[in-house]
Amino acid sequence: MSKYAQMTEYLQCFLDDEVKKTGIKKVVVGLSGGLDSAVVAVLAHDVFKDDLLCVKMPSQYSSQSSLDDADELCEDFGMRNIVASIEPMLKVYEENNPDLDNLRKGNFSSRMRMSTLFDISARENALVIGTSNKSELMLGYGTLYGDLASAINPIGDLYKSEVYELAKYLGVSRSIIKKPPSADLWDGQSDEDDLGYTYAQLDKAMKLYVEDRLSVDEILEQGVDKKMLDMIVKRIFRNHFKRKMPVIAKLTSRTINHDFNYPRDITL
Repeated sequence: MSKYAQMTEYLQCFLDDEVKKTGIKKVVVGLSGGLDSAVVAVLAHDVFKDDLLCVKMPSQYSSQSSLDDADELCEDFGMRNIVASIEPMLKVYEENNPDLDNLRKGNFSSRMRMSTLFDISARENALVIGTSNKSELMLGYGTLYGDLASAINPIGDLYKSEVYELAKYLGVSRSIIKKPPSADLWDGQSDEDDLGYTYAQLDKAMKLYVEDRLSVDEILEQGVDKKMLDMIVKRIFRNHFKRKMPVIAKLTSRTINHDFNYPRDITL
């Protein structure tokens, strides 16, 4: 069995097991037309079939190619899907905040999408499945309580370059795999332009630092660009708060997330 066949089997078992523990039977995924959400949707569909609902949440900044790719994916795999546009909410907010820059616009859009998705999950009695990969999580390239929010995340331990390979194994369309990664948060937005490097470059360095636990000097000896590595290390530590639940000030003998810790599947 190939690496990605084993990975697929494991992740599908993970999804099935973690959702069953909650007593909930349905799941929802925000489908953007991008790589990560496509992979998660295909993984989830193999497990939940018609108990998966894909939610497309375009804004006025969404590219037509992304919308077309999302539609094609749903048709290819026979996935249930709906459209819940955030455009009306975003337009009103822009009108009320004429000083809105791209960063604030992107964060607001991301949080409106996640608010919409969680509301639909409440209506459907379903869990929200996350779509953030390890590259994004380590670099803090995501919006707190926006695209980083979810109940369960099957790809959070996969670097972006690995998600590409998994997508190929799962049969995700080439149009999704080949296009430049973008969250479509504003006109012309590009993930790799924002970060300044390709995911292939970033992942190679991050694996040496995070997985192999090499020192900065040891990594530089392997020919990694110093400016890029400094940026990676700085972002990993600066954005650690995004990877943790809110810190609670300790006042009692048993404080949540300090010394009142149980597995998520604990039962009475």
